[in-house]
Amino acid sequence: MSLNEELLSLLVCPQDKGPLEYHEDEQLLVNPRLHIAYPIDDGIPVLLEDEALAYQGK
Repeated sequence: MSLNEELLSLLVCPQDKGPLEYHEDEQLLVNPRLHIAYPIDDGIPVLLEDEALAYQGK
């Protein structure tokens, strides 16, 4: 499931308030600066700090 481009442009990381990268194949929003990712569940981004996952990339 793809996220709307306009929605993506509004979403920021709750930790550093920076932009997030959408990884459609993994259904994640990634913050490469902090090496964390937020899951997308059923098309809904879960931008809770407690839900952040360690992320090193592919």
